[in-house]
Amino acid sequence: MAGTTTASVVGASGFAGGELLRLLAGHPEFEVAQATSREYANKTVGSVHPNLRDLGVRFTPPSDLEAVDVLFAAAPHGVAMDHLEEWRAVADTVVDLSADFRLDSEAQYEEWYDGHSAPEHIDDAVYALPELSRDDLYGADLIAGGGCNATATILGLLPLHEAGLLEDAHVVVDVKVGSSEGGAGGGPASSHPERSGVVRPYAPTGHRHEAEIEQELGLSVSFTAHAVDMVRGASATCHVFPDETPSTGDLWTAYRETYEDEPFVDIVAGGGGVYRYPEPKAVAGTNGAEVGFELDEDNDRVVAFSAIDNMMKGSAGQAVHAANLALGFGETTGLDQLGLHPVGSP
Repeated sequence: MAGTTTASVVGASGFAGGELLRLLAGHPEFEVAQATSREYANKTVGSVHPNLRDLGVRFTPPSDLEAVDVLFAAAPHGVAMDHLEEWRAVADTVVDLSADFRLDSEAQYEEWYDGHSAPEHIDDAVYALPELSRDDLYGADLIAGGGCNATATILGLLPLHEAGLLEDAHVVVDVKVGSSEGGAGGGPASSHPERSGVVRPYAPTGHRHEAEIEQELGLSVSFTAHAVDMVRGASATCHVFPDETPSTGDLWTAYRETYEDEPFVDIVAGGGGVYRYPEPKAVAGTNGAEVGFELDEDNDRVVAFSAIDNMMKGSAGQAVHAANLALGFGETTGLDQLGLHPVGSP
């Protein structure tokens, strides 16, 4: 039975919007009130998201927003900053999945994006990644979802940061991500004939998610992203060259101390079997993250790994997790899905 906390999803016809609707529909505390779409107004949600045919909701125009407890925004970048005051007038809590309020200053938006039209609201936002900002999320009324590439990278590096191993370290990050990152309107580069079989660097330098990583971890990273032949998933491999090389024991201590109480993070570092290190297939469809590491003593290098489902931990799942904390729900509520195995391209 649906709960009594009402929620709307703006931009509900996109991939992230559909994932939000799926999670909210199965969440015992939420009742889906509206799903907005300009293109598909008055059509059923199931006509766009076939997995949601039984939801019984039709898309409404975004101009017809009704008052709700929580508004989840899955609109393209630039929309939230232009409509935030309108959204806050109809919702007690706004959770934005775009980049519009992820960064801490107007100067950062000038450097990494195309400026900001509502800089007076930047300081109101709390970064949505609970492993970083859990205490700040309690009672938050403007929540800014993290980017999927940044989320994967931050989770992989956070234990090293907490242990002081990133101070003055040289860090090189390589992320491989699935086609759903480009959204439902991803363009020719995301079409199946162009995407199938590739390992394509699409942001060798200057990826915007660098700004989040540097902001949240306080370090400079050399970041490259590749588009690969999978639908869901982001896999980060981080090469860390610290001033002083830690031992394997030091690394285990760092990762265990950081994640021992985290409900959605598992340490996968070596061991037996096929899946010896973090793998996106293993977390497909879940809000889980896998992290791991390997020590390269010959080259004074730590290799940190992480894997997430970019649509879940990197987007909709992270947003619901943050909303749970903000509203005082159990933080794992509605997010207890187990992954599938075997599964094809996630």
